Amino acid sequence: MRYLITILALLSASIDSAISGDKLPHILIILVDDMGYGDVGAYNPDSKIPTPHLDKLSQEGMRFTDAHAPGPLCHLSRYGLLTGQYPFRANTSAWRRQPSIKGGQLTIASLLKNKGYNTAMVGKWHLGFREEGYEKPLAGGPVDVGFNSFFGIRASTDIPPYYYIRGSKAVQPPTNTIGANGSEGWSRIQGAFWRAGGIAPDLKLAEVLPRFTREAISVIKNHKPSDPDPLFLYLAYPAPHTPWLPSRKFKGRGGAGMYGEFCSMVDAEVGKVLQALETQELASDTMVIFTSDNGPVWYDADIKRFGHDSAGGLRGMKADAWEAGHRMPFLLRWPEVVKPGSISSRLICFTDLMATFADLTSTKLPAGKALDSQSFLPALTDPSAPHLPREPIVMKAGSGAMMIREGKWKLIDQLGSGGFSSPKRVRPEKGGPTGQLYDLSSDPSEKTNLWSEYPELVQRLSKRLEQIAGEDL
Repeated sequence: MRYLITILALLSASIDSAISGDKLPHILIILVDDMGYGDVGAYNPDSKIPTPHLDKLSQEGMRFTDAHAPGPLCHLSRYGLLTGQYPFRANTSAWRRQPSIKGGQLTIASLLKNKGYNTAMVGKWHLGFREEGYEKPLAGGPVDVGFNSFFGIRASTDIPPYYYIRGSKAVQPPTNTIGANGSEGWSRIQGAFWRAGGIAPDLKLAEVLPRFTREAISVIKNHKPSDPDPLFLYLAYPAPHTPWLPSRKFKGRGGAGMYGEFCSMVDAEVGKVLQALETQELASDTMVIFTSDNGPVWYDADIKRFGHDSAGGLRGMKADAWEAGHRMPFLLRWPEVVKPGSISSRLICFTDLMATFADLTSTKLPAGKALDSQSFLPALTDPSAPHLPREPIVMKAGSGAMMIREGKWKLIDQLGSGGFSSPKRVRPEKGGPTGQLYDLSSDPSEKTNLWSEYPELVQRLSKRLEQIAGEDL
């Protein structure tokens, strides 16, 4: 134990030297939407989707192989990322009517703002506003939880009403209407799918992705290298979530149909933002984090049709308790701190950003505010060095199944995917297992259910799951 503490102290010292002189790094978080673990070439050599900019980011930084969203759906994942708390602790399903983040609740934006960061958000919010008409401020959104500025949309580009928001006000109200759309040859929630509803005159669905890139670049250009305050930019792209709307330049690119084309377009947009950091001479002082909010909408039939496995060998898809629902690509580049081309198998969750940023900025978190967060800052300098193991990750899947991950073991409290994959739920057979237990170290694809073989382990993990889920924050 003494040896481990010494190692951690040395790692901490190396990071301290990288931010000497009280100069904190800029931070850029790029969160894409519905991109799978196997879509990025750095994670899947057999990917049919060209992702040169993300592959380069992996080569220049650290690739995490066991990083998890705190929930396998859009709003769940975003809540955990921003608050450091598991989304099952909040009423995240009320986002259509009210804010999911409570007034005064700590977020990574408010934490960094309190340490002098200029905090900005661009993109998809999906955590609710208090909507009282388009002429009144939209309360409870980004500018009320720690962001100095915001330009974006309320939810996905397939969920109306569609309109841009700047700060806390609608840029233009959704006075026009748009009919529903779909794509032949795909499921009803794939392709160029969107729902009918109101749409603002200045918003075109196919232009939202590049518009957010331009806004993000504008934020970066407005921040000079000589500015005394560091920059925190949270760029939440609403793609490659539906509707899949690749521009003409990307038509025919790769071998995964219109989904692959749209993913490739997302990669190119990310590349433009990273280039803006270089142009503005901010790249060497910026911690860049890239990840996806949850797994892909990609069925077994799609794998057979295109020969592309969006889940990269993992089981399931978006909303599932199975791995593909929440194990995400997670890339981190931080020049002079993170060794280029390094790989970390450390278990992390998006909620860990809260404790990591607190560690980075020497912020003492209020008691009870970081219950679901554990810093991985020391692991950035040497991913193979000894480290304190992460506490278990607990998660609720899309249809209510609960999951706990502890070390190599993963327990799901019911049979079935718990999400979008069929079967969602399976009735247990008499005398058979009532849930699922997997050894992910030898079975990352979750093919062998060990529930009946380790009854004592099942009992212990089930009790721990119940304990963590029942903790009151």
